[in-house]
Amino acid sequence: MEQTTFAYDVLIIGAGPIGLATALAAQQANLKYVVIEKGTLVNSLYNYPVHMTFFSTSERLEIGGIPFVSINRRPSRLEAMEYYRRVATAHKLHVNLFEKVEKVTTNGNGYTVITEKATYTATHVVIATGFFDIENRLDIPGEDLPKVTHYYKEPHFYTMQHVVVVGANNSSVDAALETYRKGAHVTMVIRDGEIGSRVKYWVRPDMENRIKEGSVKVYFHSSLTAIRPDSVDIQTPDGLVTIPNDYVLAMTGYRPDLPFLADTGIEIAPASNQCPTYNPDTMETNLPNLYLAGVVCGGLDTHVWFIENSREHAEKIVAKIVRERAGKQEAPQKGDS
Repeated sequence: MEQTTFAYDVLIIGAGPIGLATALAAQQANLKYVVIEKGTLVNSLYNYPVHMTFFSTSERLEIGGIPFVSINRRPSRLEAMEYYRRVATAHKLHVNLFEKVEKVTTNGNGYTVITEKATYTATHVVIATGFFDIENRLDIPGEDLPKVTHYYKEPHFYTMQHVVVVGANNSSVDAALETYRKGAHVTMVIRDGEIGSRVKYWVRPDMENRIKEGSVKVYFHSSLTAIRPDSVDIQTPDGLVTIPNDYVLAMTGYRPDLPFLADTGIEIAPASNQCPTYNPDTMETNLPNLYLAGVVCGGLDTHVWFIENSREHAEKIVAKIVRERAGKQEAPQKGDS
């Protein structure tokens, strides 16, 4: 039987830092590869708040052993985007942007990947799609009003507006502080009794002091229950409170596209974190030659994997592919004596 020839050795879905790291490793191993990305380069970083700074130092964000030099102790979003852009362009990585993958199916010993623009075949597929695509919804009346957003970009827009920020972790705290400093009237709604334990240690005192002095109003042990064009309802320990409101920043977190993983045939754990199945030594899923890389590996637990501790996924995947190819080349061919 004639063997199927695939157009690519490796097809990588997602041009975030870990997708680019996998492309670099594939390039260095002389594998024929392509990266498919539904948005712009490092699309998640592009959608981060404009003035965001990383918790990590620049060297922990490096990929492919390429130095990331920052003038700051902790690099900014803008510096990171420029670093990854330069990595992609300087190394002439093969990246197809603004092309959404719609389906991945098995095809003999490899895969067919169907996008909105083309159809590809590859022996190996790497899914490195992150978790910033789908917001955790509040599921309350009024959530679909135009005044509500799950993605905060920059503070000036909210000057002199009544803003409610839902959530207690870094994105919520950053949004509350930045909009307050641009003249917004900020109210935070937090379901627990304090701001989150993961809030950056150099930001926490600032937030706590703004709360103590009353510059930012906070309702602890509370939840937003309804949103209207000019007001919101907050369920507090003391009863229902209605306050004036112009905008709601629902910083309630995000989740990976688990239905997409399931549709490809990847097994998803039934536990609360819905972690996809993969071999931690090779990053291979229950499907042969289909791999996961980066934060998508954590399922709903999006605080397990970061750039700095998932960079090694790229090396694990490519090392496994190279070993497999070497084994096939060394195996006796039919008809050999």
